[in-house]
Amino acid sequence: MNDAVIEIHGLVKTFRDFWLRPLASALRGVDLTVGRGDVFGLLGPNGSGKSTTIKLILGLLRPTAGEVRLFGLSPRSRRARARLGYLPELSYLHPFLTARETVLYYAGLSGLDRRTSRERAAELLSRMGLEGSADRAVGGFSKGMARKVAFAAALVSHPELLVLDEPTSGLDPLATRDVKELIRTLAAGGMTVLVTSHQLFDMQDVCTRVSILSQGKVVGEGAVADIVAASADPRHALEDYFAAAVGAKEGNPA
Repeated sequence: MNDAVIEIHGLVKTFRDFWLRPLASALRGVDLTVGRGDVFGLLGPNGSGKSTTIKLILGLLRPTAGEVRLFGLSPRSRRARARLGYLPELSYLHPFLTARETVLYYAGLSGLDRRTSRERAAELLSRMGLEGSADRAVGGFSKGMARKVAFAAALVSHPELLVLDEPTSGLDPLATRDVKELIRTLAAGGMTVLVTSHQLFDMQDVCTRVSILSQGKVVGEGAVADIVAASADPRHALEDYFAAAVGAKEGNPA
């Protein structure tokens, strides 16, 4: 794909002990392509290799074999990282900084000048519905509010690729609805989004494509619209597709 944002070919990651003896094969020949403008869901049960794949995409790990490219570049290159935003599963925020100071801090790390940083912070805090709480310390925020601050921090550099790790984890239904609407809005604006989640119904609402990992291999991949169209129960189409793909890989009946 000429317009690919993420390209993964033959990706293998084996973790080794101090004496370089293999301990675990987290990934075993993963191929993956995420196109520009996709909302791509990377799904799988615990231990399937999702977190390892994300760390390799972010350049935090080196592959044992195979290749990862972001925008045609190494994920460890500064040019690739400058075009990337990341929201981890847990929002690690300094409790004594205000919401505004937190976003400004990440703007500075992204290399934005002061004027642009202030404008982006004000814009994003307003978008997240936090303008009335912008100057409160985040240590007193609810989990949903803290998640919104972390979202704003991930978006402050206006990345071309946004990686979201369990973005709705622990959120109440209203906050979850807001996150899904934000993802749809970002995608409509041309941003590419890679998201991992255990909440399959939520992913069915926002993803254009999904890939299912099990035991370090891709066991299913397709367009969500096609998966829903082929399902006998469209409300649970992605759940059924996930169960069938993982069950077939593990030798269990679907």
